[in-house]
Amino acid sequence: MSSTVAGRDREGIRTLTDAQTRPLRAAGRQRRIGPPTAPKTAGPVAPVPRRIRLVRVLQRYPVSVLLLAPYLILVLPMAILHRNPDLGFVLRLLGLALAATVLVETLLLSSGGSARRRTSGGTPERTFAEANAGYPRIFLVARLVAVVSIVAEIVGGIAGRGSIVAQIAGAQAASPLVNLVALVSGWKYLAFALLIASFHAGHARLASVYRWTAALLGVQVLLVFLTAISVSLVGYLTFVAAAGSICGVIRARYVLVAAVVLFLAWPSVFAIRNAIRKDSGVRVSSEVTAADRLRFDQQIGRASMYDVPVDVGQPGPTAYLRYGFVPRILDPGRPPLATGTAINRFLGGSDRSSFNFLTLGTVYFVDGRAGVVVFYGGWALVAGLLLRLRGAPGPTRLSLFCFVVAGPLVWSNGYPESVIAATQNTVAATPVLLVLLLTRRDPGDRPTPAPPLGRVPVPRAGRPRR
Repeated sequence: MSSTVAGRDREGIRTLTDAQTRPLRAAGRQRRIGPPTAPKTAGPVAPVPRRIRLVRVLQRYPVSVLLLAPYLILVLPMAILHRNPDLGFVLRLLGLALAATVLVETLLLSSGGSARRRTSGGTPERTFAEANAGYPRIFLVARLVAVVSIVAEIVGGIAGRGSIVAQIAGAQAASPLVNLVALVSGWKYLAFALLIASFHAGHARLASVYRWTAALLGVQVLLVFLTAISVSLVGYLTFVAAAGSICGVIRARYVLVAAVVLFLAWPSVFAIRNAIRKDSGVRVSSEVTAADRLRFDQQIGRASMYDVPVDVGQPGPTAYLRYGFVPRILDPGRPPLATGTAINRFLGGSDRSSFNFLTLGTVYFVDGRAGVVVFYGGWALVAGLLLRLRGAPGPTRLSLFCFVVAGPLVWSNGYPESVIAATQNTVAATPVLLVLLLTRRDPGDRPTPAPPLGRVPVPRAGRPRR
């Protein structure tokens, strides 16, 4: 061995240079951050574990799975059980949306090649670990974002932001704190995205990710008591389950257990919510039961009664720009978005309540069948590019992907408010993402892990990072 690449310390022990030890560090790091590569033996190759196969399906068809899952779990079973006459309409509408998402995601897979495809420069496509390893402060930033989000959510809830009283009044709460905390209302999604990135980068243990996620979820439970509205809790649970499963930090069986627990606890949550509303002076109908509120098949089925598209005064392109890019604190006089209220008024209801046909049905109601194809096909393209373009996403693309999952792709969200909310969350996250870019470590200083099995590695749940 030449003296230019090796030397001896004071005790005469041979030492290696940084260039020589880098492959050794990379091999050791690979054992910590992802599943081992297949052994190079002449014998048969061991089959890919079932969990990794499932996560690969989720990563290749994320929008299709997010669209189909709630209908298979809840909407369609309730329609079949109660013999809903609109079942055929729901199936046709779901099939139309699925055709658009599956087509787009399959084309993305075909254009991207196999899981072992190499880039034009001859190097392997980057993995989750490689994409996020260059941000040494990412876990610290994730925790700071989570703390700010928790405090802002509690302060906003106490000040009346998003409460049932404000919804009935059709206006924002009067406290100036509401406009202030609204600036970081999307940071709960950003915090979870950065927690995922921290785990894949090797800066956080899975147990730490779960603890911080539990804290973020706990605040949403508290908001049910403060606002008497449960939709934010259900929406955030859906987001965490979806993004966590796709990114390999939450096992599918955990999602199923959580769904069963939520289903069993729903009658109690419904009763508590109604009791809080009565204490706030809000009239609660005794004819609507907890079981009735689970009839989402009826909710989307009502859209079949109307000739579409229907103009109910929903926001146009100008409103998208105004509400999406200008914070309310700079435009305090603008009215709140109320497409749900406009739909309820169109259906013969009052201005003191809101209604939507779930995301799928509302897109159909407002934009027609062509709108369904464009909406779901377009978001399938956006989500696929964010998740897989030139390999796994870093913190910025991962955050944008989570905003898409939390907004347009949540099955029960309103439309077009969910699209505007994704834009608002992106604008609000810009300072944090800039901090991460400024603290990014030079690519030449960070070790390069060995190529893992498959395009995007999924670290084994429960394995500590350090």
